[in-house]
Amino acid sequence: MDSILTFGTCLIALVVLLGIFLSFGAVKQLYQYERGVVFTLGRYTGIREPGITFIIPVMQSMRKVDMRIKTADIPRQEVMTRDNIPMLVNAVVYFKVMDPEAVIIKIEDHVFAVRQYTQAALRDVIGNSEMDQVLTEREQIAESIKQIVDAETNGWGVDVEAIKIQEVELPAEMKRAMAKQAEAERERRAMIINSQGELTASDNLSKAAEVLARSPGALHLRTLQTIRDIASDPSEKIVLFLPSELGNLVSSLVSGDKKK
Repeated sequence: MDSILTFGTCLIALVVLLGIFLSFGAVKQLYQYERGVVFTLGRYTGIREPGITFIIPVMQSMRKVDMRIKTADIPRQEVMTRDNIPMLVNAVVYFKVMDPEAVIIKIEDHVFAVRQYTQAALRDVIGNSEMDQVLTEREQIAESIKQIVDAETNGWGVDVEAIKIQEVELPAEMKRAMAKQAEAERERRAMIINSQGELTASDNLSKAAEVLARSPGALHLRTLQTIRDIASDPSEKIVLFLPSELGNLVSSLVSGDKKK
């Protein structure tokens, strides 16, 4: 009789412990950024919202899905442009889950899939673009990649927020060629600026000559002003080239002084 009571007591204790264990397994907590995908006997039966939720042990299971924005690095890879220029390109993609049911049921690893599909789309878009376009229109290239990836991942329950091209590296010989081209372009612009300056100066000199030609006295005053400026430095030698009218005037003044 005592053995039966002992067995019964152990059985009751075991049932109680099993109940406690199952009750703890039935209580699940979801954070604000999580959603729970519930399966009953292997079948999808619903989505659980943040907070405390309960599932039936053994019969039900729940997969948590993170709804926050994730980032995935696209590793550096060599891509050949349409004009046959090899370049090393890497990027980063920002995405988040929009449909927890689809991201669990329709695809095994959505993060890996987004990374791989973005990498393939990057190769396709840059491969159909020329080097100058890739270097000068990064935002447009990234937007084209985003549209391609987003169109595919919508069926997975994933929304692509943005794609950014981080780095574009050219071969060393192409860098040297571009440096020479940039230097030649700077020299061309300098020559244009110098020629424009000379043209403007010649126009101003032509206008000044016209003004001085209309007033002979102004020309004489300008000549005297130039002589004064030169004479301000005693170390300078002054050579005067006087107009004929001014020379005759100076000669007459000198002759008059001699007669006196």
